[in-house]
Amino acid sequence: MAKTLTFGIMHLGIAFSVTYALTGSLAVSGAVTFIEPAINTVAHYFFDRYWDKRERRQAGSTRDPASAPANTSDSAALVSA
Repeated sequence: MAKTLTFGIMHLGIAFSVTYALTGSLAVSGAVTFIEPAINTVAHYFFDRYWDKRERRQAGSTRDPASAPANTSDSAALVSA
């Protein structure tokens, strides 16, 4: 947890520094420093939901025998017979 916390603090410091270097404005830098992570957190929530659904779809399709690829040895036997 300490590593995560220190990374978060570092991220905020970098965001503030870069924005201040680009704009020269403390107000804009402060706003960007806190608004960007907030928006990123919401976006990450929806990204996780999408990714979970995608993984469940893929797991479901691999379990369904009708969607599994045909056994190549059976296909070869039918062709050569």
